[in-house]
Amino acid sequence: MTLRIPAGHRASLSALLLTLTLGVAQAATTEGPFPGIEHVTSQESVNEVEAKLRKALESRGLTLFTVIDHAQGAVDAGQELPPTLTVIFGNPKVDTPMLQCQGSAALDLPQKMVIRKVDDGTRIEWNSPAYLAERHGLQDCDLPLDDMAGVVGEMAHEAAGK
Repeated sequence: MTLRIPAGHRASLSALLLTLTLGVAQAATTEGPFPGIEHVTSQESVNEVEAKLRKALESRGLTLFTVIDHAQGAVDAGQELPPTLTVIFGNPKVDTPMLQCQGSAALDLPQKMVIRKVDDGTRIEWNSPAYLAERHGLQDCDLPLDDMAGVVGEMAHEAAGK
């Protein structure tokens, strides 16, 4: 049996199928309640996790651009915050094609990981590449999103000691 879809409805059906596919993939990989944000928890300190993440970045030849210490920023502002770091890293060979496809991806690139103290340990959080593709309309671009997701997830798990 062949399903015939009127030309005017093909784009809508394609968008729906893509959304459903991304949603299923996201549900399988996202542990938290916030769409597109993945995380893993470690029993090690924020500083220990950061050191392991630095090693994971270096071993893959990724560039560490900077680390933002939000807790120190809070202290400087006369406030308190549990240890919280944002690690900004990337690879221009991977990021540039995303930017060429859609310039708004620069809002989320280079990639970031947040390492923060939570009640049950230290949490590492990052944006799912599939979420970034959906957010910036990169679905029609030939991008290695699965590879990117694998590398970022592996690094997070290494940093968490898992």
